[in-house]
Amino acid sequence: MKFDFKADVLPHFLAISSFYLIVVLYFSPIVFEGKMIFQTDILQWEGSAKEILDHRESTGEQALWTNRMFGGMPAYLIHLDPKGDITNFLIKVFTFGLPHPISALFFGMVSMYLLLICFKVRPYIAIIGAWAFALNTFNFLSLEAGHNAKIWAIGIVPLLLAGVHLAFSGKKLLGIVMTAFAVLLQLKFNHLQITYYTLLLVIVYGLGQLVLAYQQKKLPDFAKITAMLLLAAVIGAMGHAARLSSVLEYGTYSIRGERNLPLDEQNDTGLDKEYAFNWSNGKLETFTLLIPNYFGGASQGEVPKNSASEKALRSNGVDNAQVNQFLNGAPTYWGDQPFTGGPIYGGAVMIFLFILAIIFSPPLYRNVFLSMVVLTLMLSWGKNLAWFNYAIFDYLPGYNKFRAVSMALGMTLFVIPLFGAIGLENVVDRIGKKENLKPFLIGTGISLGLILVGIVFASWAGYQSSAGNPGYPDWLMEALKSDRKSLLRADALRSAIFILIPAILLGMVYLNKLKINFALLGIGLVLIIDLWGVNSRYLDTDSFIDNPSEQHFAATPADNKISADKGYFRVLNIQNPFNDARTSYRFNSIGGYHGAKMSRYGDLIDHILLPEINGFVKKAQEGNFDYKSIQRLNMLNTKYLLAGRAENAVFLNPEANGPAWFPENIAKTSSNEEEIETLAKINTKETATYNAQDNGNQSISTGSGTINLENYAPDALSYKAVVEKAGLVVFSEIYYPKGWKAFIDGEETPILRVDYLLRGLVLPEGEHTVEMRFEPSSYYKTKALSITFQYLIILFLFVGITLTAKDSMDHE
Repeated sequence: MKFDFKADVLPHFLAISSFYLIVVLYFSPIVFEGKMIFQTDILQWEGSAKEILDHRESTGEQALWTNRMFGGMPAYLIHLDPKGDITNFLIKVFTFGLPHPISALFFGMVSMYLLLICFKVRPYIAIIGAWAFALNTFNFLSLEAGHNAKIWAIGIVPLLLAGVHLAFSGKKLLGIVMTAFAVLLQLKFNHLQITYYTLLLVIVYGLGQLVLAYQQKKLPDFAKITAMLLLAAVIGAMGHAARLSSVLEYGTYSIRGERNLPLDEQNDTGLDKEYAFNWSNGKLETFTLLIPNYFGGASQGEVPKNSASEKALRSNGVDNAQVNQFLNGAPTYWGDQPFTGGPIYGGAVMIFLFILAIIFSPPLYRNVFLSMVVLTLMLSWGKNLAWFNYAIFDYLPGYNKFRAVSMALGMTLFVIPLFGAIGLENVVDRIGKKENLKPFLIGTGISLGLILVGIVFASWAGYQSSAGNPGYPDWLMEALKSDRKSLLRADALRSAIFILIPAILLGMVYLNKLKINFALLGIGLVLIIDLWGVNSRYLDTDSFIDNPSEQHFAATPADNKISADKGYFRVLNIQNPFNDARTSYRFNSIGGYHGAKMSRYGDLIDHILLPEINGFVKKAQEGNFDYKSIQRLNMLNTKYLLAGRAENAVFLNPEANGPAWFPENIAKTSSNEEEIETLAKINTKETATYNAQDNGNQSISTGSGTINLENYAPDALSYKAVVEKAGLVVFSEIYYPKGWKAFIDGEETPILRVDYLLRGLVLPEGEHTVEMRFEPSSYYKTKALSITFQYLIILFLFVGITLTAKDSMDHE
């Protein structure tokens, strides 16, 4: 085989180099100055993971439980890095040491480039498609929010589809091992919603291959390849068997699993519909893929000087400071979502190429990729296409576990650059045939026409959200609508220009006025200018700061006051208890920040804790600190209430029940509804609720004595008990049957569920050592298996690449 550096190496080297250079240039403050993006969700994660990380640093062991969040929950839902896991090392190698999370964008570009090469797209067009895939605003807005795992999971989708496509294109071995490897990497980031969307896209692709196999009378081959790909996916998943089995086991007990309390007109499992579909993209909002400021941009956007809003404010006598404040954070967004960090923009250039792809690509690809785009758009519309989305929410297995369905647009923006690049390849292939000039001009006209259609639709919508007037006077609302219109039209003109430039470049190639490589270079540069410009509106140099964690988690006088207490207790931050993890950074918290809290804890929050907290605060504002009224917080050992950063914002609760206690009475119940209603009425220090049917019909009685916590670790607690009368002890620990084990003097004893969600034990008379350890068998039985499969996958990948390369050389 004759080796040609210019053809075989140079294009790929330039591709990888361009991907690396783009990431380094855009994120130079991170790469060269060590700065970071202020990512809200990552700060929340740091707070929730602090105990786990500290435990690992001090002991070298992975904690599988943490008491810092929602009274206690499995730690593998927050952070899991078992010994022997090689995926972190692989990521560092494949991204050439780029810092997390921006390494995800580089990997995404490489992944898309490989996929397009597998589709036989020439390298210089594949580079353009890879740029468009990584630089869309969905990724950059996700970076700003801290949705790093989501970006990584999406960035691996092209690699996975490349494996599937290779398997169906004659390179079975390489395709199968690449699929297994991609599944291994995607599941590492534990974003099961993106994995679910990936599966849907693979199914659509598979249906296209099924139709092709039927037409070519190759159904047996299709069945064999499909079976091998399914096996590859299972092998890839086995690389994370320990975590996946534990997470799936937990799912039944989370708010995404079976309900303990019935809800009207809701399924017995999964999320609440209103919660799941709260972030649903508006149908008309789809135009932001083409026109970034179609719906005004972010929820709080900057309005230019001399705008209609400024003139209206000044003419109505508003002082200068208030005018400037409004202009810097005006409610420019008028879409259907509660709020947004910015528009989901795919790039006018790539939308233009996508339109050309519909015209010039073969029917198989056109039908498959159009179906993918239509499906993901319909999913993203959520409650705005209720007949479709509510049906699949109710009947499609597993779909009711997910929320924020506008996330499906991330998959839309995977398909658009993929198909757009394939379309450009087909256009270039036919560039010498003048009969193709007319459909090319039609595609250009359609692309520009969509902009005009969007402007008309926006005018009909009136530049005002369905929520109506947000409380502003009519004169200000009219000015604001005028500014929204101006923002839309300015970006509409911008998008038209970014469509016309590549159209002109390709037109010049048609007329033999320009060489194709120069045209492709121009299209690529225009695409980067387009996407870079829009992204910089939301993620610019001001977004990079020195270690936001130090500032966010810096100890306050209130923190220092609570930290002086070295006992075992929980803290309630009454300012934002159930949607913030800053408190979890230092203290065992009643609240936290997680999308899969325990179902019973969610019930307690909704039915008891929120009303209880509100009632306490109302009384406290009147000077009556009624700690006896917060009995459910008392049973959770809430010793401190936090109402601010100052030292005097800390309130000591003298009524907290402590780590464990002997109740004087047992209120027997027969259902979850009865138990939670009873729990809301009792003094939890004196009485415990008990549902015998949920505890194996074990009969229990009250006891007496003393019990004290002696030793504490996140997943191991040790108590000393002096029992005067045998009976029930209640622990202020969250009940979870899949892993927690209790031992009395070394002998295992069953843990009972009492007080709806706490642990209870029946202790015999005498002095005893009581231990509780979290040892989920689902994790420990599969831990070694996971590591083994990871190494096997890497071995298979190496063998697959080697044999495929050898076979290719033999044929040449």
